[in-house]
Amino acid sequence: MHYGMHFLVPGIIAYIFFKPYWKKVWIIFLLTMLVDVDHIFAKPFFDANRCSINFHPLHTYYAILGYFLLLIPKKTRIIAIALLYHMLTDAIDCLWIS
Repeated sequence: MHYGMHFLVPGIIAYIFFKPYWKKVWIIFLLTMLVDVDHIFAKPFFDANRCSINFHPLHTYYAILGYFLLLIPKKTRIIAIALLYHMLTDAIDCLWIS
């Protein structure tokens, strides 16, 4: 379910809300998966019972606040939406862990 929300649902979102250039928007959504590069600093690298939100540096509340601020300039709005969607997806995982 988690990977479907990271890969498939963004394509659906892009198609519904950004129809004229949905493929470009979907690629932007996929590229924002690079925010997960901060996972390489975690010990252990993967822990199925760990909540990413406020654990990894690019998943902290401060980073998320920065992603909200990216909504303001029109040029970064789609990137901000993609990053916030990514954080929402990871937050949903945290509900399953609890």
